[in-house]
This record gives sequence, C-alpha cells and structure tokens, in this order.
Amino acid sequence: MKRVQRSEILDFVTYGERRDAIRASAMKAKDARRIHLGPHLTFLFENRETVRYQVLEMVRSEQMVRESDIQHELDTYNALMGGEGELGATLLIEIDDAAARPELLRRWRDLPRRVVMTFTDGSETQAQVDEDQFNDEKASSVQFLRFKVEGRTPKGLKVDHAGYTAETALTETQRAALLEDLG
Repeated sequence: MKRVQRSEILDFVTYGERRDAIRASAMKAKDARRIHLGPHLTFLFENRETVRYQVLEMVRSEQMVRESDIQHELDTYNALMGGEGELGATLLIEIDDAAARPELLRRWRDLPRRVVMTFTDGSETQAQVDEDQFNDEKASSVQFLRFKVEGRTPKGLKVDHAGYTAETALTETQRAALLEDLG
C-alpha cells in the first residue's frame, strides 16, 4: 500500500476549513474496515485515507508547523498500514469491566499471536505481531498486527486461545474495502 506523503498533509488552518468533509469521508472508510471478533476484540484495518486523517488530526490538535514533527507523525502512522501484499490493523482489546480488565489482559497476554485471517481459497495466515508490544505480565489493550495476504481474498478472522475463542466472516462491504486497499 502506498504511503501517505508529506504533500498530502494540509496545514492546520486549511485542514480546519475542510475538516468536516475530510472527517466524514474518513469515518466512512473506518466503518467499512472495522471488524468485531467476539465481544472483546475490534480490528481497525488501516488504509491511506484513515492514516491521512489521523495525521491531519494530530497536526491540527498540536498545531504543528515544524517539518520534522509532521514527518514524525507520517512515519508513525504510515507504519500502521501493511506493506506490499499485506493488510495492517490496530487490534483493540475492549474490556468494559474495569475490575476484570487486569486479570483478563494477564490471561490473554499471548492472544494476539493466536489471531488468524482466513481466505476464500481455504488457506489462512497468522497475524504478525510487534514483539516490542509484549511483556510476560499482560497484553496491551492496543496491538498492531499485519496479515500477509499475497493475492488471496480475505474471508474472515478467528482467534483460538485457551481463554478466548471466536470466529467471524467478513461482510461483502468489509471484503470489498480490504481488497480495494490491496490494490
């Protein structure tokens, strides 16, 4: 997936003038790429539009003008997209019960390593995780994952962990959005 370029990032004043339209389009893109897997896992697949929106929001909220700061945001958010033949996703582990959260995150510390994308040809690929996000004590509630698609058509997501098992099929809208991102 082609990275968002500096030339695509508006200054914060111009962005403020166009924000409503840009935000509406980005939210539509995010909705098509949001996939729930059971009651506690939400995947937000990133693409150029969602990344551009996030960078624009950072530039606006921080009123950034220094090129090095803007480039840092671009580098950070561009890393969320998959590389060639890959899809990148932010995994949110959502546990509403604050009292149960620490124990569940401890028990699910290796859960992101058990996430799999399935394909219409019957094959599957395990999520690639950022090992820097792991520790021996608990899972982070936000994880960054990549899936090697390599020309296959995504069918669904599943997780098979001792403490959490779920499977979901992609909707036609979700599948079309991910295929569009793969080019």
